[in-house]
Amino acid sequence: MISERGRGRPVAKRYVLFDVDGTLINAVDNQRLVWRTWAERYGLDPDEVHRVALRTRPTETFAQVAPDRDPQECLAALHELEDEDVRAGSYSAFDGASELLNALEPGGWALVTSNYEHRVRGRFARTGLPVPKVVVDAAAVADGKPSPVPYLRAAAQLGAEPEDCLVIEDAPSGVQSGLRAGMAVWGVNTPAAVDGVHRHFGSLWEAAPEILAFASGAHPGRLEGSATVK
Repeated sequence: MISERGRGRPVAKRYVLFDVDGTLINAVDNQRLVWRTWAERYGLDPDEVHRVALRTRPTETFAQVAPDRDPQECLAALHELEDEDVRAGSYSAFDGASELLNALEPGGWALVTSNYEHRVRGRFARTGLPVPKVVVDAAAVADGKPSPVPYLRAAAQLGAEPEDCLVIEDAPSGVQSGLRAGMAVWGVNTPAAVDGVHRHFGSLWEAAPEILAFASGAHPGRLEGSATVK
């Protein structure tokens, strides 16, 4: 997609694709509590269950920690707990999230989440964050992160080419998803850079000015010669 900027030269429009939990919404404690409650319901070690859940999709988690249980029953119980968390849990948006999202051009950004859209909308409503037109959730794709499919699906829905997209992530699986999609990937909200990111920021607040600069075409998404430059 092409727009005209500067001296009439064609410049590709830029797009920003955000992960949600851990990137825009601070849900670490919520996720830990949900998995703890779920684990206790099945008589499992909460810490071990949470450790596995951090790096796998729910069905894969069940297969590892409760292989003798009906996965559909396990998933239903997890969904019940997660929906209750949306209604009653205590969580917040990361500093700078609202200002950043409201400053981006409508139609120039999307959400790509391993959660479900109704939960994202519930959390965004409670924290005052705007919801974009494009939301790619767990129900939208058969292959979730780290597959490139979720980010490629979001780009396609925005009418964007992968090379014109910037992915903002906090988790290794999401970073790999963005990289495999051929996009620039920046990491936020982690003390150390996740392997593979083109730039790393300790917080979303620190990254916000650079994200806006990328969206305006004033800053490249990736820096040659370094994968983890702040």
